[in-house]
Amino acid sequence: MTFGASKNTIGYAVDYMNIYAVGTIFVQITLGMNAFITAQGFAKTGMFSVLIGAVANIILDPIFIFGLNMGVKGAALATIISQAMSCIWVLLFLFGKKTHLKIKKENLIPDSKIILPSLALGLSTFIMQASESVISICFNSSLLKYGGDIAVGAMTILTSVMQFAMLPLQGLGQGAQPIISYNYGAKNADRVRAAFQLLLKASLIYSTLLWLLVMLFPQTFASLFTTSPELLEFTKTALRIYMACMLLFGIQIACQMTFTSLGNAKASILVAVMRKFILLIPLIYILPHVFPSDKTTAVYMAEPVADFLAVSFTIVLFFFQFRKSLRLISENNQK
Repeated sequence: MTFGASKNTIGYAVDYMNIYAVGTIFVQITLGMNAFITAQGFAKTGMFSVLIGAVANIILDPIFIFGLNMGVKGAALATIISQAMSCIWVLLFLFGKKTHLKIKKENLIPDSKIILPSLALGLSTFIMQASESVISICFNSSLLKYGGDIAVGAMTILTSVMQFAMLPLQGLGQGAQPIISYNYGAKNADRVRAAFQLLLKASLIYSTLLWLLVMLFPQTFASLFTTSPELLEFTKTALRIYMACMLLFGIQIACQMTFTSLGNAKASILVAVMRKFILLIPLIYILPHVFPSDKTTAVYMAEPVADFLAVSFTIVLFFFQFRKSLRLISENNQK
């Protein structure tokens, strides 16, 4: 109920979550361990880790939902089985002969010298992911109040479409991180700069193209998730508002990922907190009072306003911090 369910939808939510929660361990192992596969240069193997689960889910969904008449419970069961398959694939590889980093019990003893810096560097990404839950509560509670179930349903579609932007951009950033980190450690300022510029260009081109497609064909994206004419019509307008500043995401993600690559955990955490907690959450509650004539639309407007302000802040911070990092490399090389 906290996340926006109503008496009309709570039954479906509970049926799904009771089963899906069991498979959470498979997700954590797959996501956590897959990073150790890609870090070794086995990009294809890492990609298969994701594809195995995705393809299996696509195949199993109609079988469990319609073939076995399990409905929402079938969707949840298909998901955790698919995630378990990805998990087994990852573990088999990391226990196998091809990997350079093999899982060994003697290496599983916690070491604060390794864990604490890793937690610090990963904290910004954690905040980005965890904050989505907090944001969902804020969005859905406000939308349920002002627009009812249809507004909450539209929000589910909007966040799903947003993943078309966020996940590929994060993938680009994660692919660039080892290159930037390696060359930063090797004190090769030129390659650090070149790698960041390439990441920025690729991210900005992708986010701009996707933004253009969403602005031109919002109903096409919405129709991927619903066939309801009423929901489609409502979502079409909401999608354009919600993703109005999505073209700037390429800058935001490229800069944030580069902060992490340079070991600048503080800056990376700051930009993550700025966008979600300092800007977006207050705007969700403030804008409906600023635009009382259409409070539902005002709630959706919180996202692009927060995005624009956050990207502006990130650009200024990155400009100074990136120059500082490159200057330190130059000074160390001169010594």
